[in-house]
Amino acid sequence: MTHIGLMSDPHALWDDRYLQYFEACDEIWLAGDVVDSTICDRLEATGKTCRIVWGNADGQDMRLRYPKDQRFTLDGVSVWMTHIGGYPGRWPRNILDELRAHPVTLFVCGHSHICRAMYDRSLATLMLNPGAAGTYGPQVHRTLMRFALHEGKVQDLEVIELA
Repeated sequence: MTHIGLMSDPHALWDDRYLQYFEACDEIWLAGDVVDSTICDRLEATGKTCRIVWGNADGQDMRLRYPKDQRFTLDGVSVWMTHIGGYPGRWPRNILDELRAHPVTLFVCGHSHICRAMYDRSLATLMLNPGAAGTYGPQVHRTLMRFALHEGKVQDLEVIELA
């Protein structure tokens, strides 16, 4: 079983609670719009595996350091993480085509600043968007997610609200 801490869209805001909430996690995933790469440095300094993609607000330094997309399999769960991705019923055409051509169990994105967990039955794909960890943007609440991957399943999904 692998425990995951998931965040997106900090937009240059560091909050020490990121580390507090992700302390028991094996990996930290960040779905873009970091804006300040020192956030990545601090997360990577934990020694945990960090999987990070760049977002539309990230500069050239982030784009050279991290990929736009990450695809991998962990504990039997196939994952695709990108920044701009949509959600079931509102997939952008390019994302939908790719999900059909190369299915995944878990699709992770950010960008909207809206915390969502939705299952697409037609694709057999769970979509997670952790909302926004930062204060920039339209979100009312700052949020993170934690969950576990085990034997091909996503388990124990938890939304953390940062007051």
